[in-house]
Amino acid sequence: MNYQDTLNWMFSQLPMYQKQGSSAFKKDLSNTILLAKHLGNPEKVFKSIHVAGTNGKGSTSHMLSSVLQEAGYKVGLYTSPHLKDFRERIKINGKEISKANVVEFIQENKAFFENNQLSFFEMTVGMAFDYFSKEKIDIAVIEVGMGGRLDSTNIVTPEVSVITNIGLDHMQFLGDTLEAIAFEKGGIIKLNIPVVIGETQSATAPIFMELAMQNNSEIYFADQEVSESYKTDLMGSYQSKNIKTVVQAIKELGKSGFSVSEEQLINGLGQVVDHTGLKGRWQVICQSPKVVCDTGHNREGLIHVMDQLSNEDYKTLHIVFGVVNDKDLDSIADLLPKTAKYYFCKPDIPRGLEADKLQKAFGAYGLYGSAYRSVYEAYKSAIEMADLDDFIFVGGSTFVVAEII
Repeated sequence: MNYQDTLNWMFSQLPMYQKQGSSAFKKDLSNTILLAKHLGNPEKVFKSIHVAGTNGKGSTSHMLSSVLQEAGYKVGLYTSPHLKDFRERIKINGKEISKANVVEFIQENKAFFENNQLSFFEMTVGMAFDYFSKEKIDIAVIEVGMGGRLDSTNIVTPEVSVITNIGLDHMQFLGDTLEAIAFEKGGIIKLNIPVVIGETQSATAPIFMELAMQNNSEIYFADQEVSESYKTDLMGSYQSKNIKTVVQAIKELGKSGFSVSEEQLINGLGQVVDHTGLKGRWQVICQSPKVVCDTGHNREGLIHVMDQLSNEDYKTLHIVFGVVNDKDLDSIADLLPKTAKYYFCKPDIPRGLEADKLQKAFGAYGLYGSAYRSVYEAYKSAIEMADLDDFIFVGGSTFVVAEII
């Protein structure tokens, strides 16, 4: 198989939550443990930082990787989902895993995957850990896919555990209260391993403190610990919270022997895009008219995005918007500005919600616009309708953003 044949097999034969939804979700680590044993337990070969949270875990993971790269370490980075190419999920010092490595790993283990009915995410985690082990990295930054306790990445024993924040997302899998979701994400807290919590939330702090006590883990709330002010090249005012989380995590990592100077911390935070290639976080893709895309898609994420949007100057606001079909529209509709012109679209995945259904649902909230057959058509129409001093925002789903950038 060549690279494209390999991707086609991965996407079609094995369930992928981002594209298919609940049918791909497994509440069990047995397959991952079995795969790790089959691969020789590569997760035990390298050191790691484990990052969970409802929002900000992707940005936080990339910031951590950038800072550690700036400090001279060979850094593996595992994140999900990808925007344009599967290989974005697995990087070392900002360089994606090669197509040849992807093909070779699948060919060598294809029979095992089929015989044990592994999910897309399980085998991708295995690929990342196997690659990091063979490449002899100094440390890996591992982003949780969903939740934490039962996520396939949760076979690592990290130097530091990080939980950015807790919001109401993936409730059909993780629970319908902040406390329940905190318990699931708090499942990455390990025995005697320090944990950094990004945001102090009254509903979730007691959950984390209890889990930390049970595991004899030192716990730090970054928003209470970090008073210094740092900047990052990642756009969006909401990154200030992620920065504090990173700073505290780096402090804890220093206790494990990883040395990062103040200058390296500053430079690493300031060059995240160059070092890691991160896309889709308040990313400006055009100036006249100004076009910005952002992958924030749940209530907490969109609150920050809309707050950032309120700081922009423009004559007319145009919003290209699409979601997946299991999105709780009631939880986000009230956040969106009624004065904007909407261009409703369906992301090109099986889980995408039909544009006319989104148009009808949002119409009940006073959000009006036209429905389009594709993200491209919606975006093209917005560009044609907008004046040079207008503002176009593209979002609602990671997959909408992926089709634009």
